[in-house]
Amino acid sequence: MPEMIEVVTEIAAPCAVVFDLELDVDVHSASLAGSRERAVTLNGRRALQLGDEVTFRAHHFGVPWRMSSRITAYERPRRFVDEQTSGPFTSLHHEHLFDAVTDEHTRMTDRLHITAPFGHIGVVTGRFLLAPYLRRLLHQRAAHIKALAEATAATA
Repeated sequence: MPEMIEVVTEIAAPCAVVFDLELDVDVHSASLAGSRERAVTLNGRRALQLGDEVTFRAHHFGVPWRMSSRITAYERPRRFVDEQTSGPFTSLHHEHLFDAVTDEHTRMTDRLHITAPFGHIGVVTGRFLLAPYLRRLLHQRAAHIKALAEATAATA
């Protein structure tokens, strides 16, 4: 039974700016520095594109984690999707949506669907431990993106 987490963030910057920041592996790593998150692409590119795969290494709950995801949908600057190809979840599907409220204002929505392993124990763990933890990480990441995007828009 998958858990769905949704985080909506209002950002005073154009969709294209926010979209590009979300796909930058260096920005991703910086946004989650507290968990020592690192993102590495197979092709060495910093900006992810359709079909690219990225491996994340981090420490969560005091344990080292490794997960790989692939960009499976890419509609610049409105939407992209990344899906786990290997890692700790039975499945992970993360949809990133960017709606232009105005030319200079974006509503960014993260929709994360996860299925934890281990059957019924995983369902309970997913709902009461993983979902709240991942929601906090998404909020933290969104705040980082918002700050960068608004600073970029202010200097443009």
